[in-house]
Amino acid sequence: MDLISLAGFLALVIVGIAVVLFLIRIVWSLVPAAIVALGVYLVTSSLWWTGVAFLTVVVLTFLYKLLAK
Repeated sequence: MDLISLAGFLALVIVGIAVVLFLIRIVWSLVPAAIVALGVYLVTSSLWWTGVAFLTVVVLTFLYKLLAK
């Protein structure tokens, strides 16, 4: 195994780990919105209001994170 192949492999592993961590962070930030959407669905049984609640919480979370910095 030559040095260039090893360096390429290590670079791909690092990029892969970064992508996985980024995806986990995105999914983790959607958990509160999913909980609110589930509660709205259980109360109203309407997919329309469930979607509205989910999007509202996602937008509010994004704005909070954007303005908090």
